[in-house]
Amino acid sequence: MARDGPASRLHVCYNHLMIPNFRSLYRASEEHARLAFFGFTVLLALGFLGTVFFSSTLVVAAVLVIIGIAFTFAKPTWTLVAFATYLPFEPFLLKWVPDDVYVFARYGSELVVYLLLAVVLWRMITGSIVFKRTPLDVAFCVVIFLALVSVVINTLSPWVAILGLRQIFRFVLLFFIVVYLAPPKNVVRKLLVAMFVIVTIQAALGYAQRVIGEPLDTFLLPSAQRTLGSLQLTSGTTEFWDPGERVFGTLGRYDQLGTFMAFFLILLVALLYERVLAKHEETPAWFILLFSIPVVGLAYSRSAWFGFALAFFFIALVIKRDKRVFVATLIGASLVAGYLSLSGLVVNQLIDSSSQTLSERFFEAFSYTRWQGEYFGLGRVYWMAQTVWTVVPSSPLFGHGPGTYGGGAVAALGNTDVYDQLGLPFGVYGTEGYIDNNWFSMWGELGTLGLGAYLVMYIALFSVCLRVYRESKDPEVRALALGVAGTMIAVAVNAFLATYLEARTLAPYLWMTGGLVVAFGKKEEIV
Repeated sequence: MARDGPASRLHVCYNHLMIPNFRSLYRASEEHARLAFFGFTVLLALGFLGTVFFSSTLVVAAVLVIIGIAFTFAKPTWTLVAFATYLPFEPFLLKWVPDDVYVFARYGSELVVYLLLAVVLWRMITGSIVFKRTPLDVAFCVVIFLALVSVVINTLSPWVAILGLRQIFRFVLLFFIVVYLAPPKNVVRKLLVAMFVIVTIQAALGYAQRVIGEPLDTFLLPSAQRTLGSLQLTSGTTEFWDPGERVFGTLGRYDQLGTFMAFFLILLVALLYERVLAKHEETPAWFILLFSIPVVGLAYSRSAWFGFALAFFFIALVIKRDKRVFVATLIGASLVAGYLSLSGLVVNQLIDSSSQTLSERFFEAFSYTRWQGEYFGLGRVYWMAQTVWTVVPSSPLFGHGPGTYGGGAVAALGNTDVYDQLGLPFGVYGTEGYIDNNWFSMWGELGTLGLGAYLVMYIALFSVCLRVYRESKDPEVRALALGVAGTMIAVAVNAFLATYLEARTLAPYLWMTGGLVVAFGKKEEIV
């Protein structure tokens, strides 16, 4: 009879719990390798066969898409990371894509969002992900319902309705995707490190543009317009400023570079304020911040400047009560007042020009002559006035429908119906369709009810960020929540000055980071 003493029981536990079954592990890995090899072989054979009927570029693109789909279903969190790190380079990379696959490349990143959504739904169906409530659920459903009501009331064509709805909601889906996938903290750390590295790269390119000028601008600028039939895929960027004056990196436009960098620098400010970085991480973080802030200035994007400033003051003065920043702000305001009194700069006479100093660019925002010029030249000021006076009163509750006024969808479609009906020119300068104001565009399309529901959703996320910041026991989560709250203030300002709630270089990060805050908050049962 075998002995059943402590040593024997320890031996059994050691054998059954501590030592893995290497034979079964080897067999499993061998099986996976065999399946992967078989799949790759079949894919390669189909690829070679496809070159007989289609262009090699199209075949390569199709093979990459299939590999991407398989990878996304296996590792959706890492697809999310790859998606986030790809977007800042997309405008530059698309410049080199051939016409026969351009439409797939142009919308490939957006299709990743829908693919990730499909993965989440599939995992919910199979039971590997459970249903999760979020503070945005009700408001999100209400916005969609009101948008659909607007589609029906205005009897929009399905094509216009689909593109209009897509423009408003496509990146909001990332919030729910991130909440359900709930990436682990180590992945989030790696994502943030990657994004801060990208910010540094963009800053280095900005300095290089300032020094080199036109040759580098020409190389980086995506100036060509791309279309698919009557649908405008990419408008192209016209360099109306002096070469090297407004830097834009790989993001295609100076304002997109400025707002992108400002977004992540706000997150970095929150991380530094909360002192969650290790000692060996603080020096690189301060370097990135101090190295990159001047490039936000060199981007000449007032939207980025004002957004960053308000977010920074919110974090430093409202939340952290930093007396140093308060004193520095008073000194800065005194210096500005002194500069205006001594320089002879007449603010009310400033207008936009291809060559401006930083101070002229800043003070031009407060110039009456500029506002007057924007109104009569059909710029942003004109459309703010006309939205209030003409567009909203003509359909106050439910708006004119998605894809009909002021946003990217109406510009891409060239849909002039609402403008013609109201006797208005077609957007900015009478030709562009968009109106350079995301909030007013939504107001015109979804009406007062739809815009109100969207604002409730936005404010709910902001409130959740503040709650997680105050109640979380994890310093890193607190820092992230504070940073995201700051970025939401910045993006709200940005959206008054252009269609940034639709922009690929900004909106995805807003909803992704918001989703991360809610995901971490749910783990601590705060949300």
